Amino acid sequence: MLRSMYSGISGLKNFQNKLDVVANNIANVNTFGFKKGRMTFKDAISQTMATASAGVTGDRGGTNPMQVGLGSEIASIDTIHTEGSLQTTGRLLDLAISGGDGYFVVSDGERIFYTRAGNFYLDNQGFLVNADGLRVQAYDPVGNALAGDIQITDYANVAGISISQNGEIIVQNNDNTLRPTIHIALARFNNAEGLHKEGGNLFSQSQNTGDPIYGTGGGAFGTINSGKLEMSNVDLSEEFTEMIVSQRGFQANARIITTSDEILQELVNLKR
Repeated sequence: MLRSMYSGISGLKNFQNKLDVVANNIANVNTFGFKKGRMTFKDAISQTMATASAGVTGDRGGTNPMQVGLGSEIASIDTIHTEGSLQTTGRLLDLAISGGDGYFVVSDGERIFYTRAGNFYLDNQGFLVNADGLRVQAYDPVGNALAGDIQITDYANVAGISISQNGEIIVQNNDNTLRPTIHIALARFNNAEGLHKEGGNLFSQSQNTGDPIYGTGGGAFGTINSGKLEMSNVDLSEEFTEMIVSQRGFQANARIITTSDEILQELVNLKR
C-alpha cells in the first residue's frame, strides 16, 4: 500500500484531536478560571531509503541520507496557565488572583485540589466552600503548612467581614472586637503545566508538578482581589483561527487519501 495513504490517515486523526481541543476551549470561553489547551505536532518516524556517507577520496564528497516521512504524531497537549482578565462583581466572596501563579486550595475531606475559580460561598455551618461544596483551606504562616478548613462560626455575632489582598480574612464582632486572622491558603508549583485537570475547574497534583509550595497572597503567589473573578484565558479570535487551520488541514489530508486511492485504482486497472 502507498505510504502516503497512511500519512494522510495520521494527519486526519491528529487534526481531529486538535479540533477537539479547540472546541473545548470555545465551549469554556465564559468559564471562571478556565485555562485553555494547546496541541502541538511532531513528525513520525521516517523510513530510510539510503544512509548518509562520508567522502572517501579527495575528489568526491559525502552524501546526505534519503528518508521518507510516515506522517505526524501528537507532540503535546499543553494547558496554558496565563492569567485571564478580571471581571468586577462587587461580591465579597468572589476572589481573583492577579499578578502571580498561585492557586486556591480546596478539599473534599480526602483529597486536595487546586483552582483559579474563586467564586466561594459560606455554607450553613460557616465553612467557606466552592460551588461544588469543597472547602477552602487556610494557611498557617508559622508552621508554613495548610491549617484545615476555613470556617466562620457564630455568624449571628458577625458585624462585618473583610478580605485583604494578602489573603487575610478579618472578622469583626458586634462588639467591635476582632477575631483571630484567617489566612487563605495559596499554592504554587515548579511546573504548573503538569497539573492534572479534574473537571469542575479543579486541578490536582501530578508526578511532574513537583510538591506544592504553600503560602498566602503576595509576591509570586499573586494578590487576592475581593469582589472580582478571573475569567477564562481563551481568546476567541485565536481559537477561530486555529479552527480554520484544523479544518483545512483535515481537508488536505483527506485529499491525500483520495488521491492515493485513485493511484491504486490505476494500478488495479493495469490488469484487464
